Amino acid sequence: MIKQQGLVMVFALLVLMSLTILGVASVSSGLMQTKMAASMERKSFAFDAAEAAIAGVVFESEDESLLSDPLKSDPLSEARQLNAIDLVNDELSCFDNNRIDRFITDDGLTRGRMHVDNGNFRTNPETRSWSKSAFVREEACRGSSNVIGGSNISCHIFLVRGCGQTVGSNFAVANTISAAVFAPASN
Repeated sequence: MIKQQGLVMVFALLVLMSLTILGVASVSSGLMQTKMAASMERKSFAFDAAEAAIAGVVFESEDESLLSDPLKSDPLSEARQLNAIDLVNDELSCFDNNRIDRFITDDGLTRGRMHVDNGNFRTNPETRSWSKSAFVREEACRGSSNVIGGSNISCHIFLVRGCGQTVGSNFAVANTISAAVFAPASN
């Protein structure tokens, strides 16, 4: 009978040990899922910031009070003054120093203002939002109107990259649009 009591204690210890391992694994899995969810949330905030940066370029490029002020310029006009981007050999990077930054802060967008002041798009978590604009080329406008095709109007093609980054993150999330603007032909 004494040998059987020792055997029950061994089985009880094995059951307790397996429950402990199961509990530790569950806690570890829960912590890992929490970290993954937080990472996805930060990436989502950064993507929203990148989208806002693109919207900011569109906002400024359509702002009549900014366009009519000779002392100010919109991001696409500034990009047109720089060298055209070579899509074969160059890439439009969020960290390209050859392009002009436009920032979106938690102050929002204001008409008649060039948004060149760096700041946070959001504060919790701290997220930055900025854009880069590049002139690609000038080409004949395509469409159903012969008036546009036969006039001295051409289409200026731009790339606009919106960038977002949460503070402390090693990556920036980016999204890019292509924009065509009617403008006088340079020939």
